Amino acid sequence: MIKRQQRIWHELVKNRTLLLMIMPTVLLCLLFSYIPMAGIVIAFKKYNYTGGIFGSPWAGLDNFKFFFQSGNAWLVTRNTALYNLGFIIIGNILQITAAILLFEVGGKWFRKIIQSAMFLPYFISWVVVGSIAYSFFSYDIGTINNILTSFGMEKIDIYNSPAYWPYILLFFHIWKSLGYGTVMYLAAITSIDTEMYEAAEIDGANVFQRIFQVTIPNLIPTLTILVLLSVGHIFRGDFGMFYNLVGNNGMLFSSTDVIDTFVFRLLMTTNEIGMSAAAGVYQSLLGFVTILLVNYAVRKYDKDRALF
Repeated sequence: MIKRQQRIWHELVKNRTLLLMIMPTVLLCLLFSYIPMAGIVIAFKKYNYTGGIFGSPWAGLDNFKFFFQSGNAWLVTRNTALYNLGFIIIGNILQITAAILLFEVGGKWFRKIIQSAMFLPYFISWVVVGSIAYSFFSYDIGTINNILTSFGMEKIDIYNSPAYWPYILLFFHIWKSLGYGTVMYLAAITSIDTEMYEAAEIDGANVFQRIFQVTIPNLIPTLTILVLLSVGHIFRGDFGMFYNLVGNNGMLFSSTDVIDTFVFRLLMTTNEIGMSAAAGVYQSLLGFVTILLVNYAVRKYDKDRALF
């Protein structure tokens, strides 16, 4: 026991510089991620401002019953999961494709210009994106309807037509995140040993054979990690995107309402903090179980590619 303590102390002293460097991150993680977890107790209480978090009366599972009996639980869960599944699958395919094209096509300056242009939307606020979307899709002043009427065609009431919005939301999400994901995959491609490409060329491989036999197989570890990290958020909708593009338009809720927007509206309309917290706990449990199952599947296939 004494030797073990001495060994631990020795490691702490030996790596003190690295530990000091990581300390701010650890403290921030504890402060904003772990300590607030005590607030989960609100989901099991009938919260009032007099008693506060720990002094309010217990409500048992009543808050969860309200969420499931509201008739919206399955709808918002399905929408959240399907949207994120589409974002993960289509987003990663396009990001890998863009990264490979940037690596294979064009010179250094061309690559930098295109990469910067693709990265720019990532820094645009969803508030601004919502305004851009409205200028395109508005029934009265939208660019699309102005073009249609100029050709003698009927206007499309996009903001009252739920069928269009899965494609609109998918487009804007991919447009905004494409540059960021491309940079990550491009960094992974540039780290591939150039001798592998040289050996493939000597063996007579053309550019497509090099991509499918060298580039893509070497991107699998990066892809696996990014997908695992994304799966952890598969039941968390991008509130900024959904709220700024859709807002409180009840006509679109059937195809655009996700858990995050439902919880927000529930809190704003009923002021029932306990019920909103219950929906949030439900969301977190789904994400936790999903990441465990996916990580287990990856670990069974190749344990070196699993997160834990």
